[in-house]
Amino acid sequence: MSTDPPTDPPEPTRSTRSTRPTEGTASPEGTALSEGAAAPVRPRGARAAFRHWRRTRPFWAAVWTGIGGFVIFFLPMAPLGKILQVGVGGIAGMAGGIVLMAMALLVLLLPSQRHTAGVLAVIAGVASFPLSNLGGLFVGMFLSVLGGSMAFAWLPEKPAKRSRGLLRRDRAARDRKAAETPVPPVSVGSGTA
Repeated sequence: MSTDPPTDPPEPTRSTRSTRPTEGTASPEGTALSEGAAAPVRPRGARAAFRHWRRTRPFWAAVWTGIGGFVIFFLPMAPLGKILQVGVGGIAGMAGGIVLMAMALLVLLLPSQRHTAGVLAVIAGVASFPLSNLGGLFVGMFLSVLGGSMAFAWLPEKPAKRSRGLLRRDRAARDRKAAETPVPPVSVGSGTA
């Protein structure tokens, strides 16, 4: 008899090591995977995490509304003495720009309030036309109306539709019944001449 110590099996090389859990094993999240089930996909890296966050809210609506508010806010910007001489026009333009930038932040941070923020953004954008240098020379007004409309129309992503088990059973029963029904033979006419 040999007294050699037991040896461990060799370590698998990097190319043969699998990172996916196999059937019946637990995934890193702690849930067991069944046959045909895929592991949940998590974003990897900052860029993928940002893309996932961006897709859960009306991101581009907030961007256009914010840029429109920025243009409306900074276009009439002048030294405080000049704004006070201009009066309500300068202050109203700056207030409209602040309201638009606040609506852009509201849309980003609270997507459930997108309808209210979108309507307020459109109203502030249209109101900037007579109040602030033709709505930021039309650019700020156009961008804020576009962003407010997009925010109002945005819908959250809906999960993929799954066919219900009842429908699948009905469809399978209908297919079985059609397969069991005999097809009558087609007779070729008895040609009498």
